[in-house]
Amino acid sequence: MSPVSVSTNRDIPGPQEPEEKTYHPSDGLFTDAHVPDFDAYLALYKKSTEEPEEFWADVAQEFYWKKPPSGPMLQYNFDVNKGNIYIKFMEGAKTNICYNVLDRNVHERNLGEKVAYYWEGNSPDHHQNITYNQLLRSVCRCANALKLLGVKKGDRVAIYLPMIPELVYTMLACARIGAVHSIVFAGFSSESLCERIMDAQCNILVTADGVYRGDKLINLKKIVSEALERCKERYCVVVKHRAFRTNTDASDKLQVGQTTPWDESCDIWWDDLMDGVSDECEPEWMDSEDPLFILYTSGSTGKPKGVLHTVTGYMLYTSLTFKYVFDYHHDDVYWCTADIGWITGHSYITYGPLANGATSVLFEGVPVYPHVGRLWEIIEKYGVSKFYTAPTAIRLLMKYGREPLYDLSSLRVLGTVGEPINPEAWLWYYEVVGQQRCPVIDTFWQTETGGHVLTPLPAATPLKPGSATCPFFGVQPAVLNEHGEELEGEAEGYLVFRKPWPGIMRGVYGNQERFESTYFRKFPGFYVTGDGCRRDKDGYYWITGRIDDMLNVSGHLLSTAEVEAALTEHPSVAEAAVVSRPHAVKGECLYCFVTLKDHKEFNRTLMDELKRKGQREKIGPIATPDFIQNAPGLPKTRSGKIMRRVLRQIARNEKDLGDLSTLADPKVVEVLFSQRCEAAA
Repeated sequence: MSPVSVSTNRDIPGPQEPEEKTYHPSDGLFTDAHVPDFDAYLALYKKSTEEPEEFWADVAQEFYWKKPPSGPMLQYNFDVNKGNIYIKFMEGAKTNICYNVLDRNVHERNLGEKVAYYWEGNSPDHHQNITYNQLLRSVCRCANALKLLGVKKGDRVAIYLPMIPELVYTMLACARIGAVHSIVFAGFSSESLCERIMDAQCNILVTADGVYRGDKLINLKKIVSEALERCKERYCVVVKHRAFRTNTDASDKLQVGQTTPWDESCDIWWDDLMDGVSDECEPEWMDSEDPLFILYTSGSTGKPKGVLHTVTGYMLYTSLTFKYVFDYHHDDVYWCTADIGWITGHSYITYGPLANGATSVLFEGVPVYPHVGRLWEIIEKYGVSKFYTAPTAIRLLMKYGREPLYDLSSLRVLGTVGEPINPEAWLWYYEVVGQQRCPVIDTFWQTETGGHVLTPLPAATPLKPGSATCPFFGVQPAVLNEHGEELEGEAEGYLVFRKPWPGIMRGVYGNQERFESTYFRKFPGFYVTGDGCRRDKDGYYWITGRIDDMLNVSGHLLSTAEVEAALTEHPSVAEAAVVSRPHAVKGECLYCFVTLKDHKEFNRTLMDELKRKGQREKIGPIATPDFIQNAPGLPKTRSGKIMRRVLRQIARNEKDLGDLSTLADPKVVEVLFSQRCEAAA
């Protein structure tokens, strides 16, 4: 395959003969692939960048339009020096995303009796099949109930629910009537919930009485009531989570009954609200650029940002990325293990799969409950063919052996999301879970991008473990240095994008200044991801971590991802996280947190091996760690991302940590502070 220039003509890469080992799809695995080879990818990519109007018009033909698109497809300004930043896609067209993901499947595509979701509860005893007909009726009932409470187009509705069907019903009901949903992950504290409700100016909240996450009982209504003491809602709708009630023993029921407050003036049971409500609801026809949802993402400092997405661009982009990135076909069973409280769940559990008429698994539980084979058990149970999870989950399951005791032969595509995957985890995923036949699709994207922006395609892209490979259709990446100069060929620097794609965010809710200063002011004319990247000689992109996770050691720029990958190659290390610590001579030095595999001992011998073999031999002497700390656990968000901001503060012994509400286990921070290194390793 001939190489393609990657810089001055702004084409995309073609794989040459890379130094890294590449992995190709198994023969016959993708005989019916949507993008069958790299040449087909190149042709589609060229059309998407050189003829974007025609490209996206073709995609739009798949959807229903109350008012067909006319005029320019895309209008935008990325340069703060030329005025306000804005993005408009198919402005003036009218549609409804709920209609397109439900009614269109039921009435036009005859998929009413097809299963939309296999719901799998926290306990294996709790499960439910939901067809497209059932989903449409439930969504319409919920939409009509919200209208009874006075919800109308443009109103914001907060949703604080576990991974139960009512979560999907509510978000789609909002989309159906033109309300803007703002989902808050049902693991956030009352303070964080209140902050998000107030910022989005929601006046309705939908929650549940409680939930089990693994064997841990969470009294959601208590958390909600604490939040609402500070931010009064008009109504709070509460789902009686039957699986939660079935799981509770007598003492739990007593505790819940005694401690769950109820305010008759605003609280209402879901079942009471839905009783007798019609299961037919005419959709509200929305302009393309009407808001669809607000989703909050935490910055390294300051209050969370309300990322705003709009109807049409997001609909087309999530639909197309789902179809091509997972090579979705009608007989697939797809499973994304994320929570809908995060963007991955919005795009690749709800909107993207439903837009394609897919059958998905909706999973409430955790990977190792009630046993360490739970994920593999579910894959076997439903015959999952496309599986999408986080590197954190993969590294967790690696600890339990190389032979999952379940039949995984149904799998065809494996995906990863949330952070760069280290090569060791990539290879385990490929060899053990995928049985050396399923491609590993390492997707890079953000809450702000709406969908995948750098990603392989299963049948088309030769894979390199750890690389997000190539841009998706319509996406035009560039690599800049600190001065904003574009780097050509092999390079490392800031990852930016030249032009918008339909699914990109439209703003930070209520704060245009923060939108522009965060994403566009550093390099006018470009969307700044905040991530560093390396582009290799084949034009493949490697995400090296957040720019604030890049280290400048004695004038040498090092990526935390590269150092972490070297550390995890040691057979005793399960996981590693690297941050900077100020150094009088070097400016910055490496402070490494390592989590060991079961029954491995943290001692001087291990530290010496990590310094010598992992860094001096793998990367070079400049990457030798100054500090190596034993970390029984790492501070992670509920979605599995390591909070390196917290690790930097631990390394520097800074006790004022700010908002820790996104942490899955805040106690980890206390343990790490108690074991921090004062002297160099």
